[in-house]
Amino acid sequence: MFLGEVATVKFENARPDNIVRINGERCIGLSVYKETQFNTVRAVNLIENQLRVIEQALPGYKFQVISNQGTFIKQAIGEVRDSAFLGMLLAVLVLFFFLRRIGTTLIVSISIPISIIATFNMMYFNGLTLNIMTLSGLALGAGMLIDNAIVVIESIFRNREQGLDREESIVKGTTEISGAVIASTLTTIVVFIPIVYLHGASGELFRDQAWTVTFSLLSSLFVALLVIPMLYDRFSGRKKIRTETKAVQFKGYSKQLRALLKHRWLVIGISTAILVISLFLFPFIGTEFLPRTEGKDFTVSVKLPEGTRLERTDAVVNNLEYLLHTISEDSLATIYSHIGKGSSNEIFEGEHTAMMKVILSEQSRLSPEEVISRFLEATDNIEGLELSFKQDDHSLGEFLGSDEAPIVVEVKGEDLDEIAFLTDEVLSEMASVDGIYNIKSSMADGAPELNVSINRTIAGINNITVATVVQQIGQQLQGREVGKMDYRGEMRDILIKVPDITRSELGNLVIRSGSQEFRLNEIATITGSQAPKEIFRRNQSRINKIVSDMETGRSLDRVAQDIRVAVRDIELPSNYSITVTGEEEKRKESMESLLFALLLSVVLVYMVLSSQYESLLYPFVILLTIPFGLVGAVMIFLITGIPLNIMGVIGIIMLAGIAINNSILLVARINQLKTTMELTEAIVQAGQQRIRPIIMTTLTTILVLLPMTFGFGEGASMRSSMAVAVIGGLVTSTLMSLVVIPCVYYVFEQMKRSLGRRGDRV
Repeated sequence: MFLGEVATVKFENARPDNIVRINGERCIGLSVYKETQFNTVRAVNLIENQLRVIEQALPGYKFQVISNQGTFIKQAIGEVRDSAFLGMLLAVLVLFFFLRRIGTTLIVSISIPISIIATFNMMYFNGLTLNIMTLSGLALGAGMLIDNAIVVIESIFRNREQGLDREESIVKGTTEISGAVIASTLTTIVVFIPIVYLHGASGELFRDQAWTVTFSLLSSLFVALLVIPMLYDRFSGRKKIRTETKAVQFKGYSKQLRALLKHRWLVIGISTAILVISLFLFPFIGTEFLPRTEGKDFTVSVKLPEGTRLERTDAVVNNLEYLLHTISEDSLATIYSHIGKGSSNEIFEGEHTAMMKVILSEQSRLSPEEVISRFLEATDNIEGLELSFKQDDHSLGEFLGSDEAPIVVEVKGEDLDEIAFLTDEVLSEMASVDGIYNIKSSMADGAPELNVSINRTIAGINNITVATVVQQIGQQLQGREVGKMDYRGEMRDILIKVPDITRSELGNLVIRSGSQEFRLNEIATITGSQAPKEIFRRNQSRINKIVSDMETGRSLDRVAQDIRVAVRDIELPSNYSITVTGEEEKRKESMESLLFALLLSVVLVYMVLSSQYESLLYPFVILLTIPFGLVGAVMIFLITGIPLNIMGVIGIIMLAGIAINNSILLVARINQLKTTMELTEAIVQAGQQRIRPIIMTTLTTILVLLPMTFGFGEGASMRSSMAVAVIGGLVTSTLMSLVVIPCVYYVFEQMKRSLGRRGDRV
């Protein structure tokens, strides 16, 4: 008997697990992952080079890159680099505006590349690469390395203005400012020590940045104290300084400072009230884990009823692709569709699901929000179709491997039925929470299945094992590979299978054991059910995950709090709980660790200043600048409406080291002058001498960071929060250094002298 007499023999492609298309054309989708420590940009470049080689070896085949982290990283790094260079240029212009000397400006301009090259050398030997975080650290460091150079050059310049000869002004100017420069640099460096040793996401994210800032500060200290005096000696010339072009002076400040000292308690009271008000306003600032940025692409998750065959899902997606082309008005660049398994890492994927990545053209007049709105309106009445949208944000979470939805609620317990009941209540309550959408449960719409329960008694009597039943059912339903054959030069699998059967015919399948034959329904009971898609566990307890996306205008902490309020009235059995996790959990953990780093930084700064001044009083006066720096950070976040994320908190931690630099300059000069003159005169003269370098260094640091605050280019939101925090804090801390710190110093010094006189009397 021939095989063709009892079976149908034909060549056909194996049934696919998924279907992939680009702009309507079938293709093969390939995802490439790199090793953890390997450089992303280098990996992308190597892959693209190999793709070009393979393309040349395969005429007629084309490779198209759909998403590429390397492009985003390169563009983001380029934006940070350009912002840093623009900021440095603005800082140099500020220096020229204040000093009105081309030669002096040129000296600082030359010192900048020297410091940066020295920083690159230390980065190289520490194994650091150029990335978004190290370049952001370099931009921050650039503002501060210019500060040190400005302070030294301004001190030399001021002594030269007072009529000293060139060599004497260089020696005196550098000597009288060296202690303050060393103290301000060391205090800024110690701020970053806790960041280097942070654990978790915060430590991994900011460690490289902390090292980079530290290296740039060490370079700036070396350049300011050794290179700047040498360059001034070479470039300033041998003649006395001209008087035709006067440098910018702040002669009215001494008069204002005398008035402030007379009303010192009023000044201190008003500043304290401002500080208290800002503390009350702090809870009104929304917080989140990581900043997000949106591009010109978005992802559509398509879901049909459980059990839908791949071919049916493919037909639906094909219609959706056509619909997108119709409503987008030629704004589309690419539609990449992945139907079936492997389309995403989400909990509900299968043959009934698909993913569509929609990339709009650069010339598109429509925003992603407009396209999504039109698409939703067009598909609103299609029964059985569920669509969810996510604007691809290229956030830091993507590079940290955190691709889970921003809101995750866990229902924890033991019994799945009870968890399912509680889940329904949570879903009902979450539906009323503003700012969240696309709510899904890991237990919803479980896959339909048939359970074959074998009667072990009958099976045992007839010597039929469970493994035998499972094996024979699998062979008859899925077929059995029995070998391979050569067909036109290719090896093809030989698959023997019976025709597809219905549920009612399943019981008639023949199970053989030796010479005996049984129908399946004779030895087993067949029942239908719906199984959970996945079962999650945390700490050996079963949990169900409810995930949702969050609207752009809302902050993570407020949405999480609204969810907690919404579900708190749900009655929970013993050992059951409802918890908001996901990004909210990471946010709380990171905020707590960064708060500890901030407190430790303040302690370390106080220790450094105490050793520098050999006093416990003056460091305390200087540290009062830090809370006033927080006032500016709070106010600017409130005004701009930017949520406070871990990037912004890092900026606030940096303020602990940056904001006090102006106070260090002022207090150090007061301590030098009070030994030779009355206290009020010492404070007024020190303020008059230090106001110009204080304003210059503040403006240069702000201008270096200013381009980073604007939302232009890739990854703008990643760096803007940190720059915004530093700029806001510098504005208020500088004002407080010039207004409040002299008054506080006067009060503390009077108290010290009063206590000293009492001690002498005793």
